[in-house]
Amino acid sequence: MTATIANPPFRPNAPGRLVRLSFERTRFELQTFFRTPEQVFFTFLLPVLFVLIFSTIFSGAIDGPPGAEQVQFAQYFVPGMIATGVVSATFASLAMTVAMEQHEGLLRRLSGTPLPRSAYFAGKVGLALVTSFLDVVLILAIGVILYGVDLPTDPIKWLAFAGVFLLGVGSCSLLGLAYTRLIRTGSSAPAIVQPPYLVLQFISGVFLQYNEVPSGLKAVASIFPLKWMVQGFRYVFLPEWVAQDDYGGGWQVEQVFLVLLAWFVASFLLARFFFRWNREQA
Repeated sequence: MTATIANPPFRPNAPGRLVRLSFERTRFELQTFFRTPEQVFFTFLLPVLFVLIFSTIFSGAIDGPPGAEQVQFAQYFVPGMIATGVVSATFASLAMTVAMEQHEGLLRRLSGTPLPRSAYFAGKVGLALVTSFLDVVLILAIGVILYGVDLPTDPIKWLAFAGVFLLGVGSCSLLGLAYTRLIRTGSSAPAIVQPPYLVLQFISGVFLQYNEVPSGLKAVASIFPLKWMVQGFRYVFLPEWVAQDDYGGGWQVEQVFLVLLAWFVASFLLARFFFRWNREQA
């Protein structure tokens, strides 16, 4: 009598399979991204152009209290551009590309394949993480080489930088996925995504000193994660007296992390509730 050995059951959501497919999906997303010049421009070159233009036009120094060392404008400006570069590579990029894939029917077709949905989302977040990191490296390199931006030497500040970066990438990526619910057609995606993102850059103090933003607009900016990302990155690169002028007495690092963590949780819930794999779903 010959014994038969039963094949093990197929487990589509087995951890090992999910990890492997997530890496494969990330690799695919990166290949697609770098083959799309428009995406590369808005993700990398646009923030770089802003750094070059603003750091050249406003090349002076910011005066502090008596006896305090001046801060060059580029030193002040670059952390804000890092924050907006992260938002560009996460929220703006994902909201537009995923919305277009929804309306083109790609997500509906993918739902009929063995690819787990979690692997698709992992690929999108992996793309956002890699492009955000490259954006940060590019902006820092330009700031240091062309404008003499000083990098921090305190390891604690680099840990804070990494924490703000990861929470910012996570919360803004999930928020971008949730935001696709507001995009009715693929062609309207840029018009729906870019205006609020551009407005938030100005009222969050990316392009100007935060103490020059009217108090009412500051209250609006403080609702959203970009303002807190800018504040967290500036803590890493700037002296304490800047926080006294801009943020009312200190960098409030603990509050920065609490707000970004709250946004990460809220963005996850919003993405779970609002995102639709198929646009025809209610």
